[in-house]
Amino acid sequence: MKKIISTSKAPAAIGPYAQANFVNGILYISGQIPFNSETGKIEEDIDKATHQVMKNLEAILTEAGLTFDNVVKATIFLKNMDDFAVMNDIYASYLNPESYPARETVQVSCLPRNVDIEISMIAHQF
Repeated sequence: MKKIISTSKAPAAIGPYAQANFVNGILYISGQIPFNSETGKIEEDIDKATHQVMKNLEAILTEAGLTFDNVVKATIFLKNMDDFAVMNDIYASYLNPESYPARETVQVSCLPRNVDIEISMIAHQF
């Protein structure tokens, strides 16, 4: 059974997709960009942008009754791999070192709304 997860504390979908789908105890979270739902603005600085993306992901996890400890896989898209170190430190600050998820980080030429970062996650209800 599929349950669509949606929260006003993360950006609304801007296309034909859900913020997240919960299927058989697995939460599939769509890529989140650094859009701040409260201000309606996109965070542009890579440090602020990474924090905003992680807050958006956290809001969706919370809505599903999960935490970052439930995340088993993350995919990170960066426009500039020179931002990797800053992003990586901030990303790690939200996670428990004893339960890091699997992950890949790739550089891409363009992201929605011309942002610098997008992260998607898969979490499992243990």
